[in-house]
Amino acid sequence: MERQENLRLPGLHQQAEELSINRKAISIIIIFHLIGLIGLSIPATRTIFLYLVPWHLLLMLAVIVLNHNRVDNRFIFFMALIFISGFAAEWVGIHQHWFFGAYSYGKTLGIKVSGVPLIIAVNWFLLTYSASVLMQRSRLKSMLFRVIIGSFILVVLDFLIEPVAVRLDYWHWADGAVPFKNYLSWFLAGVVMLLIYELFRFKYQRVVASVFLLTQFIFFGTLYLVQVIFLA
Repeated sequence: MERQENLRLPGLHQQAEELSINRKAISIIIIFHLIGLIGLSIPATRTIFLYLVPWHLLLMLAVIVLNHNRVDNRFIFFMALIFISGFAAEWVGIHQHWFFGAYSYGKTLGIKVSGVPLIIAVNWFLLTYSASVLMQRSRLKSMLFRVIIGSFILVVLDFLIEPVAVRLDYWHWADGAVPFKNYLSWFLAGVVMLLIYELFRFKYQRVVASVFLLTQFIFFGTLYLVQVIFLA
């Protein structure tokens, strides 16, 4: 009996430690999104908070990566694939207009290479990884359903992001309106990137990335109400 109790203790300790890590990471995600939401909603502080957008994304990248279950060479290779895929899709979109439509980036997302902000690759990773983890945790048995539903979730999020992004100088559409092609491209890009995640067969991941995705919905949904509707 005593031996069984001793065997249980390491498992309980590990669970408690993981719960503590989850709480810290989730707290960072929520607090920094809340601060950003307030800062971007106040005209007097908006300029400085727009400057901080790329740094915010880098902080979120660190939080998400550090909370991945087993960061090894496979995971780093996966990250590189998503970074390159996201950047390549944006480059083709900017220069050839095959994806997304005719658009250009503003100053908010920072340093650009050939017209594409470097930080946009980070954003693609954050969103597609978080959607992938959410679908993994959903316990849907069909990989096809997980990929399709996860991609659809990303399209819904982009629907909230688009009007806010234009208003905050993330990017601008040549015709002033978001084309249907943009949402179709988001869906197709999501399918490819979520499928890449599935093919790597990562272990069951912590809830942190799922919370990040939910926070993104709340963040951009609230900014949509404040920036686009109330301050229109």
